[in-house]
Amino acid sequence: MENQRQSLQKGKVYTAAVEGYSSEGLGVVRLDGAVVFVPRAVRGETVDLRITKVMKSSYAGEIVKIRTPSPERAGPECPHFGECGGCDFQHLSYPEELRAKRQRVQDALTRLGGADLRVEAILGAANPLHYRNKSQYPVGADGSIGFYRARSHNVVPVSRCLIQPEVSDRTAQAVGDWMRRYRISPYDERTGKGLIRHIYVRVNRRGESLCCVVANGKQLPREPELAALVRSAAPQTAGIVLNTNTRPGNVVLGEKYRTIWGDNFLMDTLCGLEFKLSVPSFYQVNPAQTEILYEKALEFAGLTGRETALDLYCGIGTITLCLAQQSRQAIGAEIVPAAVADARENAARNGVGNAEFFCGDAAAISARLEAGGLRPNVVTVDPPRKGLSPEVIASIAGMEPERVVYVSCDPATLGRDVKIFTGFGYGAARACAVDMFPGTRHVETVILLSQQKPDDHIVVDLDLDELDATSAETRATYEEIKAYVLEKHRLKVSSLYISQVKRKCGLEVGESYNLPRTEGQKVPQCPAAKEEAILDALRHFKMI
Repeated sequence: MENQRQSLQKGKVYTAAVEGYSSEGLGVVRLDGAVVFVPRAVRGETVDLRITKVMKSSYAGEIVKIRTPSPERAGPECPHFGECGGCDFQHLSYPEELRAKRQRVQDALTRLGGADLRVEAILGAANPLHYRNKSQYPVGADGSIGFYRARSHNVVPVSRCLIQPEVSDRTAQAVGDWMRRYRISPYDERTGKGLIRHIYVRVNRRGESLCCVVANGKQLPREPELAALVRSAAPQTAGIVLNTNTRPGNVVLGEKYRTIWGDNFLMDTLCGLEFKLSVPSFYQVNPAQTEILYEKALEFAGLTGRETALDLYCGIGTITLCLAQQSRQAIGAEIVPAAVADARENAARNGVGNAEFFCGDAAAISARLEAGGLRPNVVTVDPPRKGLSPEVIASIAGMEPERVVYVSCDPATLGRDVKIFTGFGYGAARACAVDMFPGTRHVETVILLSQQKPDDHIVVDLDLDELDATSAETRATYEEIKAYVLEKHRLKVSSLYISQVKRKCGLEVGESYNLPRTEGQKVPQCPAAKEEAILDALRHFKMI
């Protein structure tokens, strides 16, 4: 790489073809074996590019001239494209954007996940504009309202955004009018002084909106005037809420809320169900695409009405309640208390009686449920961008579901977690991408992980001299041990737990039987009560 850095010089112009796209949506060019990332380059183009930065293992460049333009190049509709950091792909046709996103998911599953699996499709949006039902407008230290410049906290003033609903933009501008009219100070991140930090707007499918002003304080001056201006700009406003966030840093919402006018929630419909949304509730931002995503997740879950389904990171219960309609029982778990309260209320509102919800950290809840003997047929997860912790994956595997349906908003962490699941005996069986965020580099993925039972793949070397009645009695199968423990002790135990106890007793177990195949992975350990029950079974079958 040292020779490559010498051969490509900063400031020098080179001619090359664009091969594809990076995970950040940048064009990828290769020059003499070196990789150059070029903003707003399109696959198949030949460009003159200038090297702008020499990095440790790659280069950054910029287009000087497009020698051979691609037919997939599009003219950006937004005048702020390239300045505002919100959108990445307005220079591409929509089919090319979808192709780039599908390839990103495929690369993550193959290279990071080690999965021999083809992404079936990417499901695009019928309308890639004005789709967001949640809008967050940062307020700059100079009072500008808009969105952050790429890789910075400098606010680019934007009065009209093509991926936000018009009512959200009008609401944000009304708050700006109130600030200017009554000289309300904006917050300055550098000094920690000033009042207004963010403007947060939710919109439902009926066009009703909920406005939340995030402030560095517990009170706002001229609150009646604020309410009047917002309601004038957005007559279908359902409520106006103050959120107090006095902490430094870039976290948008604080923990305390106060209603200034109207309601502190919004009602919306999704998948034929009605949901109550408070400001911090997790709710997918593109309702039309969310229904497509959930339909695919339910298809992968393969429910028949007889199963128990566990939904981790359930938010306000959207996926859980969809699962409940097609299963015997659905259980949701979520760490945010307000979201769990909304989930329970949503279940009651929709007449869903076979769903229950737990509040707590996903790792702790899954471990508790696993230790308590829960054996769901299907587990669904929809974690934040950071993905799953190894502890959560280990607990899921310990519950031995037949299928795990993983909904992900980050292909990289998904690929990492697929690799870990493989070590626990779960293989990637199907994958589909969904374009939840048109115009941006982000993409949603739903993947099916199926249990690959070790019992189905054990090679047995039989010594026929040992096949007499006595030896047969002393070699109970894993299924026989499970059945005995369930009947006598009313406990469900996994093959993993049985193998752990057998090892402690010095009994022979396959070298890699039901163990992670990747070094450093954590393995769930058999609880004491289940260990005693398995020991009793081993004594019963005269194995110890």
